[in-house]
Amino acid sequence: MTPIHVIGGGLAGTEAAWQIAQMGVPVTLWEMRPATPTPAHHTGDLAELVCSNSFGARAVDRATGLLQQELREVNSLVIRVADAQAVPAGGALAVDRAHFSQELTRILAQHPLVTLRREEVREIPPGMVIFATGPLTSPALAAQLQRLTGQEYLSFFDAASPIVLGESIDRDRVFLASRYDKGEAAYLNCPLDRPEYEAFWQALINAEQAPLKDFEESEKKFFEACLPVEELARRGMDTLRFGPMKPVGLRDPRHPDRRAHAVVQLRPEDRAGNLWNLVGFQTNLRWGEQQRVFRLIPGLAQAEFVRYGVMHRNTFLNAPKILHPTLQLRDYPHLFAAGQLTGTEGYIAAVAGGWLAGVNAVRFAQGLPLLTLPPTTMMGALLHFISTAEAKFFQPMPANFGILPPLPTPVKPKAARYQAYSQRALADLAAWQAELFPQMVPH
Repeated sequence: MTPIHVIGGGLAGTEAAWQIAQMGVPVTLWEMRPATPTPAHHTGDLAELVCSNSFGARAVDRATGLLQQELREVNSLVIRVADAQAVPAGGALAVDRAHFSQELTRILAQHPLVTLRREEVREIPPGMVIFATGPLTSPALAAQLQRLTGQEYLSFFDAASPIVLGESIDRDRVFLASRYDKGEAAYLNCPLDRPEYEAFWQALINAEQAPLKDFEESEKKFFEACLPVEELARRGMDTLRFGPMKPVGLRDPRHPDRRAHAVVQLRPEDRAGNLWNLVGFQTNLRWGEQQRVFRLIPGLAQAEFVRYGVMHRNTFLNAPKILHPTLQLRDYPHLFAAGQLTGTEGYIAAVAGGWLAGVNAVRFAQGLPLLTLPPTTMMGALLHFISTAEAKFFQPMPANFGILPPLPTPVKPKAARYQAYSQRALADLAAWQAELFPQMVPH
């Protein structure tokens, strides 16, 4: 067969290429890194994680946890490697960032039906194509897509958190724990009393930010889930204490009767504990300002930064105008799109789109009916939403229970309702699989 082209070696493209190859169809996977870098990536590995090393909560009564489990049921490669490369993160699925990407690169490079091309795609190749170029699509290809669809790109700014060297953290000032003792004690916690917090807050809101290129100030948009910590702080002195610095559920075992005014959490980036990510501290501060301000946090006075927080412009398609729920382009059925380019938000959502685009590209090539997932599943609801939302007001959407169809009978409280959503989703996914893929064995 003529190879299917997958453009972009991120999470969505990696998953799509693997699914195509596993279905016995040759695939050419195009990745422009490292020859052509992006503003946010640091390596040439496939599926490099840019913003965080966390895929979100594991529990199936959480939206990200349900999406993870659905991907396990349909034999996703990315979630399998994520599970194998997991690092301690309490109730979340976080991975050793470097080993995760390196393992996916190794697997794809060794597959006999996968051809990995390390060059920028400037023109859309002939034949079947999946666009999985993510929010950092190269200008040349973005212009091609814009001409093809006749649609202006939508945009927002996204940010990443800094990473510090583990040996530079003052362990006498921090304590190891997970919130509410869920899972293993996996986070280093930096407690702040009220004067320390107020001094930190003042320094943060007055720190100098790096200039944002390509946008006028009046056009500046942020995605709420990745709001820079300094922007969040400007909403009020206590905003951080109810957000990334909330102290609830965290008790210092050295001072069990003392509750911190605020807490900064550090999550391990690797299994050895050499690198630690400042959770929720995505930022657009200048690098020198990051050093000055974040070293005010107890335990980080001598912190060595191995990666500073950065901000970059994300672009995405107006999916409701362009895409079917099958992830086909409405006017070009041989073309598909997947991942953050389509307006899904979050790592695990990108994987879901890659899975469906890969499977449907093969089915289209073979003349088979294309698939849509049950709308009661998180995968199905998310991909249905991006293709049917109000185009005029379309913004990136993460996995959440609000996009699922209501339960036949209302369930209270919220925890029980989310559990019911999850049970229905997994049951409906199993029935869908049994009908369409009786040979598929969940892992």
